[in-house]
Amino acid sequence: MREHICPWWGGYFIDNRLRRLLHNPEKTLAPYVHTGMTVMDFGCGMGFFSIAMAKLVGDSGRVIAVDSQQKMLNVLKKRSERAGVAGRIRTHRCERDSVGVEDPLDFVLAFWSAHEVPDMHRFLTDSHRCLVTGSTMLVVEPRGHVSEEDFEAMTSTARELGLRPGQKPRVRFSHARTFVKE
Repeated sequence: MREHICPWWGGYFIDNRLRRLLHNPEKTLAPYVHTGMTVMDFGCGMGFFSIAMAKLVGDSGRVIAVDSQQKMLNVLKKRSERAGVAGRIRTHRCERDSVGVEDPLDFVLAFWSAHEVPDMHRFLTDSHRCLVTGSTMLVVEPRGHVSEEDFEAMTSTARELGLRPGQKPRVRFSHARTFVKE
């Protein structure tokens, strides 16, 4: 994997109507995110998936939206207020080398973001530590940035840490796999 962080202004190109046709957030997340869950959106950007997650977890659930760029989190806060779900989303600015979330999680999403971390082992360790037993992590990586070999290397690392590889959901232009904490 290589480290390259999408600039904050790039979020406006990623979060648009065309992408909603390609990667419908509700359809992508519905099999994994349910009412009352505590979930994390790693590399949340401007909230493309976070806001959908907040709707799916309902009033009794919580979304922890994690990004390394405060400007992304600021835009997410405004968007979540307009969507009426701001009370369900807690933003968290992560450090370059640590996710920094300690909450027990029922689900973790890393959609087109894991390839941006400098230390994949550390990222997966941090995620594994927070996931409750039996919970799921969904990692989706863009084919244009991440090779099949790099994605399989990430899968091997996850397996070594106790995340059992699960389904390979079909996501356009992407490698995708679920992992279940044993």
